[in-house]
Amino acid sequence: MNTLLDPARESATPSMPQPTSSKAKRRVGRLPRTALYALLIAGALEALVPVLWVLSGSLQSGKQLYKGTDFIPHPFEWGNFATAWNEGGFSQYLPNSILYTTAAVLGILVIASLAGYALARIEFPGRGAIVGAILVIMIIPLPASFIAQYKLLITLGLANTRMGYILVLIAGGLPISILIMRGFFASQPKELEEAAAIDGANLFTTFWRIILPLARPGLIAVAVIQAMGVWNEYLMGLVLFNDSSLMPVQRGLTNFMSADTPQQQILLAASLIAVLPIVVFYAIAQRHIISGLSAGALK
Repeated sequence: MNTLLDPARESATPSMPQPTSSKAKRRVGRLPRTALYALLIAGALEALVPVLWVLSGSLQSGKQLYKGTDFIPHPFEWGNFATAWNEGGFSQYLPNSILYTTAAVLGILVIASLAGYALARIEFPGRGAIVGAILVIMIIPLPASFIAQYKLLITLGLANTRMGYILVLIAGGLPISILIMRGFFASQPKELEEAAAIDGANLFTTFWRIILPLARPGLIAVAVIQAMGVWNEYLMGLVLFNDSSLMPVQRGLTNFMSADTPQQQILLAASLIAVLPIVVFYAIAQRHIISGLSAGALK
């Protein structure tokens, strides 16, 4: 007992290195996080540099752009955007793309939400086969179906029409959209529908008043994904349209790609005009994309 209470022994006992050890662990823990942040910053800069280069080139003169030594324009050639708008036909192509994107996305949302809910909640023969067929359709490259779609539109009298192009866009965006919405609806608790059925609501009323409002993140995620795809579509429009006045906005970019009249600064300005609407739409709805895709991937 005396030995345990001896002050000399207590002073000779080595102190526990716990504080130092915990600090060391915190330093080691910060290293992977710092490396991750550095990697993310590097990736963001890598993605941002081309955008800044396009912005810089769109505000330079042709001589300054081909010289390639100045990143900051001097002076700022704002007239490049007016030239791109007037000579590129963007006053005609841009409304076309807005119409095609709006109509196609609305059609995809309506059909995909109904089909996704049916595949998630309604038990019927062949449901698994339908899901498998959708997966198979997604594997087929879109250009492989151009000829078949064009022949079908000719048969229906919809070739070289806005309606035919919109229907093709809707058909192309449905497979992935249906799967996303099916996964989202399958992740919702069935107790909501059972409570609605007890209150006397039918299947459609339950879907429209209860389930669909809860599917807002999934709907926005599908809308953003499909809007970006439809807005950037060019090959299908080139195949289906004989009239250039019906072409989407991507058609306007080809007006500045001639080897005889190289106008790279105008092409860069036209590219910014073409991507600006979809970038604004993406920026507004971006916070819903991750939540919607995550919810759709649960089932």
